[in-house]
Amino acid sequence: MARNTAITKTAKPVFTVTDQEIFARLRQEVRRLVTDLEPKRKYTILFKAWFFPSLYILIYLFALVFGSNLKIFFACYILLGLQLVFVFLNIIHDAVHGTIFKSKKANQIYVHLFDLMGANSFIWQLRHVRYHHNYPNVNGWDTDIEQSKLFRVFPDATFSPVHKYQHIYLPLLYPFYLLNWLLVRDFKDFFKKKGIVKKLVHIPRVEYLQLFFFKSVFLFYMIVLPVLVLSITWMQALLAFFIMLFTASIFSLSVLLPPHANIESEFPVPGKNNQLPHSWMMHMMLTTNDIKGNNFFTRFFMGCFNFHVVHHLFPNVNHIYYPELTQKLMQFAEEYHLPYRRFSLLTSLKNHYRLLKQNGIRENFFEETM
Repeated sequence: MARNTAITKTAKPVFTVTDQEIFARLRQEVRRLVTDLEPKRKYTILFKAWFFPSLYILIYLFALVFGSNLKIFFACYILLGLQLVFVFLNIIHDAVHGTIFKSKKANQIYVHLFDLMGANSFIWQLRHVRYHHNYPNVNGWDTDIEQSKLFRVFPDATFSPVHKYQHIYLPLLYPFYLLNWLLVRDFKDFFKKKGIVKKLVHIPRVEYLQLFFFKSVFLFYMIVLPVLVLSITWMQALLAFFIMLFTASIFSLSVLLPPHANIESEFPVPGKNNQLPHSWMMHMMLTTNDIKGNNFFTRFFMGCFNFHVVHHLFPNVNHIYYPELTQKLMQFAEEYHLPYRRFSLLTSLKNHYRLLKQNGIRENFFEETM
């Protein structure tokens, strides 16, 4: 089903027009690399498209068959939490960017896997593609970063006294990230009249029906069906469900937080006439960083999440090509003095913590100038 949306009149941030020649050269090199690698890599893309959803189903069926043993049941739900992240990184994320199949319809069908796994694919596509990818780290536009008023990640965001303690309480709330996303945030984005998602989009009525339908399906097969099939209690089923979401939350945040929400990244503020200070290419590089590491686990299971800069520069390219594209980007960065950055995962997480602490302090300009 086509997802038509009506665009409302809202002034969008505008990038400066520079660096076009450099990016044109880089894009040409990227196109050549992908063309050379595609004959072999395309089979891996298709294999992943079937492997990860199939493994998710097999783990769930194993839980239904052998889950009367609570150790097996809880272990399966922990694996489902990990597998949810793997499916997202390797299938859903690429499908929403249209990079698995040549058919736009086939990619859209795969995006609906997200609905079956608890999230709402319609609202997430808006948040991720239309907002986050166009305006990463821009306050009021990057919906992947803007999560809650409890979280002051943008230095120019409204300050609240509670933010002084965000470096303490937010890490304690992170295990509830997906629970909030699946059961609270999706509904807020649908029904909050002045929400950020509705800046540009009118949500069709059919999407409201699909929101409730797929949420019900997800809760039914994750909680209700195991109680009906196995000799377990409602409390045990709920506990397993929460454990699954906690596992997925911690694992997914190790992917989502390091590339953008850290003290080393810029948070550009639009100036006069909504003009951003950098070109599109420079904006992506100054607001995004890579994570060190290149091994089978990060490439195959984690969807090359650590090669994040090239993903923002070339979102219409499948993640399977990112290691080679990043090598090319690093060559260009050295030649043209581009601000390419990468850190270890531990350093990136520390930089995220430093950002929370720094933004928990309201600058007093009067004190500084007196």
